[in-house]
Amino acid sequence: GKWHMGVNCKSRRDHCHHPLNHGFDYFYGMPFTLLNECQGTDDPELAKSLQDTYWFYTQMIIVAVLTLVIGKLADLFSVKWKIIICLAICGLLYFISWFSSYGLTKYWNCILMRNHDITEQPMNLEKTTSNMLKEAISFIERNKHRPFLLFVSLLHVHTPLITTEKFQGRSRHGLYGDNVEEMDWMVGRLLDAIDKEGLKNDTFVYFASDHGGSLEAHRGNAQLGGWNGIYKGGKGMGGWEGGIRVPGIVRWPGVLPAGTVIHELTSLMDIFPTLVHLAGGAVPQDRAIDGHSLLPLLRGTVQHSGHEFMFHYCGAFLHAVRWHQNDSGTVWKAHYATPVFQPEASGACFGRGICPCFGDGVTHHDPPLLFDLSKDPSEANPLSAATEPLFDTVTRRMGEAVEEHRKTLTPVPQQLSPYNNMWKPWLQPCCGTFPFCWCDEENKVD
Repeated sequence: GKWHMGVNCKSRRDHCHHPLNHGFDYFYGMPFTLLNECQGTDDPELAKSLQDTYWFYTQMIIVAVLTLVIGKLADLFSVKWKIIICLAICGLLYFISWFSSYGLTKYWNCILMRNHDITEQPMNLEKTTSNMLKEAISFIERNKHRPFLLFVSLLHVHTPLITTEKFQGRSRHGLYGDNVEEMDWMVGRLLDAIDKEGLKNDTFVYFASDHGGSLEAHRGNAQLGGWNGIYKGGKGMGGWEGGIRVPGIVRWPGVLPAGTVIHELTSLMDIFPTLVHLAGGAVPQDRAIDGHSLLPLLRGTVQHSGHEFMFHYCGAFLHAVRWHQNDSGTVWKAHYATPVFQPEASGACFGRGICPCFGDGVTHHDPPLLFDLSKDPSEANPLSAATEPLFDTVTRRMGEAVEEHRKTLTPVPQQLSPYNNMWKPWLQPCCGTFPFCWCDEENKVD
C-alpha cells in the first residue's frame, strides 16, 4: 500500500528510503502519498497556494515579454532584442522549474512499484483497489506455511476518495461513506483469505488509522476528509483529540476474547514492541523505545496502559502532552501550542488548507491550556488555577515530564526542510528514459 517515506537519497536507483532497505522482504504499493493530482481533478492539492502564486508570476512575465515585443515592432520602445530574448528565456526556465515539480505531479509521484521496479507510471486509479487486494491475498497464500508480517496501508479514506463504480452511491454519507464501505469490504476479503487458509486462530490482526479526519478536505459543502465526532480538530492539528484519537481494533480468535472494550491509552508506536514480543524477540536496549507491548493489556494481565505520559507533536514541534494518572483514572491534556483556525471559529485551517506547526500560524500558551479529558473529551472548557485546585500541581508535573522526555531525544536532520522538499530530477523514479516516464506493466499483454 502507501509507503510515503520516500525512495532515493543520492541517485535514482539507490533506494535508500525504500521498504526493502528498512526490513521488509517484499513491497508492492505507492512509494509517495496520494494526491488529487493523481486523479487529474481540477482541484490541485500539492502546494495549491504556491502554484497559484507561481502561475501569477509566470503570467506577469508573459505579459511583460509580449508588451516589449509589440512595443519593439511598433517602434514604441528602444529595447534591444537581446534583452527581450533573455527575459523570455528566464521566464521559460522559471515556468519549467515550478511546473516540473507541480504540473507533472501525476507522472512523477503517482506511481506503483513492485519491490524496486515501477509497474505503473502514472498509476491507474480505477484498478488500484483490485491490484492492492490481489497482491495482499497472494502474499497470504504464498506465506501460509511460515510466520509472516503483512502490513497493508490502504489508499482508502484519503483524498482523492478512490472508489470503484461498484461502491459508488452505496452509503448515505456521500463519497466518503462509499469509500469507507469499500475499505470495509477489502478488510473483509483479507480476513476471509486468512480464514480460508486455516490461519484464523494463529493470526494477530490489528486495524487502525494513522490520524483523524481531515477537516479541510472538502468540495463545496461536501466533506471529503471524514468526521471526528465530538472531538475537536482534525488531521495535522498538533494535539487536538480529533486529529490523534483513532480506532484500534484487534482480532485473535482463541487467544483474545471477542467483544472486549478497553478504555486505555495506546499508540501506533506500540505495534513495534508488540510484534517483537509475538516473534519471541527483545526490543533494543540501547535506545529509548516509546511503545509498549499491547499483549499484557489485551490479555488482561495488566489493567493499565504502559503510557503514563504521551507527547503529541506537530512536525518537529511539541504541541501537547497527555498525563494518564493511574492512581486516580484522570486524564489530563496540556496544550503548549495550538493552530490558529481560519476563520477563527471554524475549528479548522480552511484559509491555509493545512494547519502550520510553528510561526504565526500557531498560538503559544503559557501557562498551557489544560483539559480534564475524563470529564471534557471535547476539549471545550480549558481549566485555570481559579477553576481547578490542582492546576499548578498538574501543569508543573507535566512540565517535568516534558523535560525528562526531551533528554531522551537525539537530534536528526530536518526531514521536511525546504531543500528536502524541492523536486530533484536526479532522484526521480522513472520507468523509462527520463523525462519520458510512462509505463503500465500491470496490464501489459504479452
